[in-house]
Amino acid sequence: MAKTEQALVLEPSTELVFKGPFTDVVTAELKLFNPTEKRICFKVKTTAPKRYCVRPNSGILESGGSIAVAVMLQPFEYDPSEKNKHKFMVQSMFAPEGKIDSQEQLWKDAPPESLMDTKLRCVFEMPKAATQTQVQEAMQDEKSKVLKTDPTTPPKATSTVSGGDDKKMLEEVRRLQAEVNSLRSENSQLKDEGVRLRKMHLADTSSSAPSQTSSVSMTTPTSTFPPVIYIIAAIIIGLLIGKLIL
Repeated sequence: MAKTEQALVLEPSTELVFKGPFTDVVTAELKLFNPTEKRICFKVKTTAPKRYCVRPNSGILESGGSIAVAVMLQPFEYDPSEKNKHKFMVQSMFAPEGKIDSQEQLWKDAPPESLMDTKLRCVFEMPKAATQTQVQEAMQDEKSKVLKTDPTTPPKATSTVSGGDDKKMLEEVRRLQAEVNSLRSENSQLKDEGVRLRKMHLADTSSSAPSQTSSVSMTTPTSTFPPVIYIIAAIIIGLLIGKLIL
């Protein structure tokens, strides 16, 4: 027995095209139109039911009626080398007169010769890769953005290194200043100690007896003390100058 020709008009009629990327749900629309004077029951089937969601997947089209069926491809990892064999089939039949209580039962009871069907293959398309010219244009745009920035602003890496060197130099200067201050304090203490000793010496000299021998004996420390102060002062000054030069 010859197969009954499909009464519905399908758009598209031979294939469903899904355009990537396929990291999210991709939807293809299938339009069905009933050009006849009778009601038509339809059902949409696929060879990969786990990969697609169809809304609506069945229904009844009145005479002259149409419907848009959304075929949603679920996200997956696309492999161009993998051959796609997914197919859809739109099955239909003329609906009986009167009220239809159960479309599911109607399809079960339908004789095979009353069924009409149309097969559609699925096509996966990825966006076209950028041409060499487009890549060069994109690179030129990036260069232009870089040139538009302030040329006096140093790169981040250079700025970081310079900042680190400045910090080290500042710390070294502070350390040297602290040492100089410490030496100055020691020098001041030595001077104060020298003055105190001289005052004590003068006081002892004034309060001593007018004995010539005693006077002579007390002059010995006085004549030897100043050179010691000079030597200590010279050493401190030398250290200060050496620190400043370094």
